[in-house]
Amino acid sequence: MDSSWYSILFGGVYLALITAFALNIIMHRRSVGVSLAWLVLVFALPVAGFICYLLFGPRRLGIRRIRRLKKLYPDYEQWSRHLTSVISNTTVKTDAMREHAGIYTLSEQALGILGMPCSNLQLFHETDAIIDGILHDIEQAKKSIALEFYIWDATGRGKELAEALIRAAKRGVDCVVVLDGVGSRRFLRQYWGKRFRLEGISVTESLPVGLLRMLVERMDIRNHRKILAVDDDIAWTGSFNLVDPVYFKADANVGRWVDAMVRMEGVAAHVMSTIVHWDRALETGEPFSVFQSTYEMPASQLNDHKACVHIMPSGPDAERESIHQVLLTAIYESKEELLISTPYFIPDEALLTALRSAAMRGVDVQLLVPEKNDSRMVHYASRSYYEELLNVGVKIQQFKGGLLHTKCVLVDRSIILFGTVNLDMRSVWLNFEVTLIIYDRAFSQTMALLLESYIAMSEQVELSDWVKRPFRRKLLENTLQLISPLL
Repeated sequence: MDSSWYSILFGGVYLALITAFALNIIMHRRSVGVSLAWLVLVFALPVAGFICYLLFGPRRLGIRRIRRLKKLYPDYEQWSRHLTSVISNTTVKTDAMREHAGIYTLSEQALGILGMPCSNLQLFHETDAIIDGILHDIEQAKKSIALEFYIWDATGRGKELAEALIRAAKRGVDCVVVLDGVGSRRFLRQYWGKRFRLEGISVTESLPVGLLRMLVERMDIRNHRKILAVDDDIAWTGSFNLVDPVYFKADANVGRWVDAMVRMEGVAAHVMSTIVHWDRALETGEPFSVFQSTYEMPASQLNDHKACVHIMPSGPDAERESIHQVLLTAIYESKEELLISTPYFIPDEALLTALRSAAMRGVDVQLLVPEKNDSRMVHYASRSYYEELLNVGVKIQQFKGGLLHTKCVLVDRSIILFGTVNLDMRSVWLNFEVTLIIYDRAFSQTMALLLESYIAMSEQVELSDWVKRPFRRKLLENTLQLISPLL
């Protein structure tokens, strides 16, 4: 066979491969931006593009997890109906719920659960106060602790938290720990993971990685949730990982990480605990007894609630793209003010259009982002969106007091979306996340004060200055924007 036949054979194989990849990308029906980005990558870099798409293209959870999901869904529906029957006589419509009926109804339909009464909502935004509060609740635990975090680094005060959990296990508290296989890899594989298991603590590595797993699972799907639930009655969630900012990524030259957490009491804590146990069952396949048990609301919660909340877990295991829909609805329902804090800002076209539309109809839209970011690609890609936002009146505040890591959307100082979701497509479409939707004006005012304190430590980006940045920066930003749907 002469060289021309080899060329024809190679050309035929290449054409078949690129056609197959293109058809697969098109038929998965992702957002247009994501599909186009993958098509560009596959056509521009055939071999590297093929490999990247195989590794990071489809949202592959693995065959075993898919099977477990199918078994868990019927039990979830039964549990959600039971929970709704328990809280149906205690849920009271607040003014915030009436004013933002779209978000409330959408969340209720997506979750199958009414808005839940919640008491003693507390906002924590200083590192020592967060750690002290979590330590106090762990020390006071009597029956159970369910803990799920993306990163646990047992350096500095992170070690105090690990030691407190061991003390809880020794006094007979049932402790369940779920940690992400990448974010907490060192913790899981070295001393603390082994020590926890020796002390009788249930430890589950969520979404572990490995060479063989790469063939059947997508490696960059991560468990980004941050949850602590104590005695099924107290829960914490927000942006804070179990780390000490004094030591964590101290060499990244971005300053200390700035986070916030919400502590809540009531039925919401039961839901948070259930999410942790769901993720444990999804990973291990062990029986999920929580769905089979009945929930009784504590007598102290029947008449003593000040707010109403929905808790929305999101991720590749969800049947609906609910968090994306809730974010869009929140932006479109805003009438006067929209305050958004996010460390990573890479919106899709729908979110970008919603933000521009809000500003153009007179809503005071303020976007709070850190001046420095621990991801250089995200840093530049996010800035490619600034000019079109500034052109329609969006105020962009660059926080100068460290890496602002708080994730929050505050709408008209009446409802809050708060939790682990960043305004980037990885959080919205790919990672396991959790969002607390709070319908309460009083707590919204508390959150507004925190966001205003961030603004006071920020520098507003001026359009007149922004358009003067060097051409090479504009080129870099716009180039990275092309692949931003994949970041």
